[in-house]
Amino acid sequence: MKEDYAIILDYLPNGYPLEGKNMPLAQAVGEKHLTLLEVIPRRGVSLEIGEKVYIGNGKREKIYYIQGRLKREKLTETAKEQLQEVIHKAVKENEKHYVDFYNNADAINKRVHQIELLPGLGKKHMQEIIKQRKEKEFETFEEMNERIQNIPDPQKAVEKRIFKELTEMERYNLFIQ
Repeated sequence: MKEDYAIILDYLPNGYPLEGKNMPLAQAVGEKHLTLLEVIPRRGVSLEIGEKVYIGNGKREKIYYIQGRLKREKLTETAKEQLQEVIHKAVKENEKHYVDFYNNADAINKRVHQIELLPGLGKKHMQEIIKQRKEKEFETFEEMNERIQNIPDPQKAVEKRIFKELTEMERYNLFIQ
């Protein structure tokens, strides 16, 4: 699950305020798998929030090395705001993938269904989604909105869930490994 590109969520030119290392670093998220990463820029390079940088193998123009995975507790407020925008864009660009989640979601156990783990969706929505997808699979979020009455925005539900999985400990992860 290697990432080739990352989006800068926050740039800390003096490192973390309380760690006293005074070394520039950036909080980033992998473009493909939405992996939270801590990256160290090359000397003399400053990074822009929202900037896409190469972090794959071979010569990296702006990133000296990847420090490792970024712990969710360390996410700055700026990084969290930026992360929501990145997730929104990722879900929009991969709509088919996330709509297919609704088409293929299954029960986790006798009491809990994957769909119910999405913010705002309960048993009634889950049953209606399953009923509708048996008749015809969903192709877009818009179509889901049209076919299911009073459903909370299915795209926003996915975005909120991904954000939750990246920023909090979850018992079950639907989208993030």
